[in-house]
Amino acid sequence: MLGELLDHAQTGLLIGLAAALVWHYLQLHRLLRQLDSRARYQPPTGWGVFSEVQERLFLRQRESRQRKQRLRTLLQAFREAAAALPDAVIVLRLPGYRIAWFNAAAVDLLGLRHPDDIGACFTHLLRTPQVSDWLRGGAVEPLLDTPSPLDAQLRLSLRLVDYTHGQKLLIARDVSKLMQLEQMRRDFVANVSHELRTPLTVLHGYLDMLEPGEHSEWDDLLTAMRMQSQRMTRLVEDLLALSRLESRDQLVEGRVGMRAQLQQLRREAEALSGGRHQLVFPERVDFDLYGADQELHSAFSNLLSNAIRYTPAGGRIDLQAERTAGGGARIVVRDTGPGIAPQHLPRITERFYRVSASRSRASGGTGLGLAIVKHVLQRHQARLEIHSEIGCGSEFACVFDAARVLSPEDARV
Repeated sequence: MLGELLDHAQTGLLIGLAAALVWHYLQLHRLLRQLDSRARYQPPTGWGVFSEVQERLFLRQRESRQRKQRLRTLLQAFREAAAALPDAVIVLRLPGYRIAWFNAAAVDLLGLRHPDDIGACFTHLLRTPQVSDWLRGGAVEPLLDTPSPLDAQLRLSLRLVDYTHGQKLLIARDVSKLMQLEQMRRDFVANVSHELRTPLTVLHGYLDMLEPGEHSEWDDLLTAMRMQSQRMTRLVEDLLALSRLESRDQLVEGRVGMRAQLQQLRREAEALSGGRHQLVFPERVDFDLYGADQELHSAFSNLLSNAIRYTPAGGRIDLQAERTAGGGARIVVRDTGPGIAPQHLPRITERFYRVSASRSRASGGTGLGLAIVKHVLQRHQARLEIHSEIGCGSEFACVFDAARVLSPEDARV
């Protein structure tokens, strides 16, 4: 009897355990189906551990859905904002600059087509050598003026910025009106400068006819008039030089012999200094340059004349011509003048920018010399490096890439 009862109890226990296992399996199976399902997760009903697990999963899923909805809304807002921008915005995927996305302005400014151009290489669609060279060079600096592929009269400014890992953001802006205004400004300056040239020539002629001593009471007045007319003439000549630099599309380039350049610069510096400064020039130079001889001479001469004008008598001016490690070259003008405060350095190459108005008037400067230097170097793919400290003098260096440096037949000055 006792054995039968034990058998019945074991059988009931096994049946209960089997039922519990089946129930747990069904609950796990139901939970897995709900996790795999894309349908909205329903709040749990019932009791027990599985009910608590389901409740926590429900809360997590609800939070996840809410977060995704917020991100979706935010992303949509960003897309709408980018689409509404007047500038063309293009997401480029690296490598190869393949188009991942672009806004409506890119259609109007660059002629892109959606969805045909998605995934295409940007440089294959915009077949402009200037843009291709700019991208191959890393697009470090903005491309300020390039024609649109839709209309050559439409001028664009391009800028490439980091977007995400493996992607870049290209921004194209219509600068046609700015270019027109800039052209109007250049034309105005050139026309006014030409118109001023004739009356200044006449004025110089009459002043030269009045010899000193004939009218002693007028000598001081005549001297002041000559000085101011000469200053006005220098200003007009510098404005015309800038206009020529800005309007000339093609450089008349060739070998620029640095031996002859330094000899001529030495003569000009000695005449301008009049023995008031110690002038140091290199005894030999081991390279020539490839470029426009007259323009480069104008740049070097402006740097030298500035150093002489702003360096007190007894000071020293050094001109150095040296090679750089990468095969390029540097033409350096160093002086022992008063130096330039750091806040002025970023703007010193702007037209008419004055570090000190009174000092510029006393020296006879026009405020255009460094602007001319900057434009000449830009036309030769070179750059101007400026280092200066108050009381320690200044250093101006014209830095040329290796492509502009030639080996001369005779390196002696």
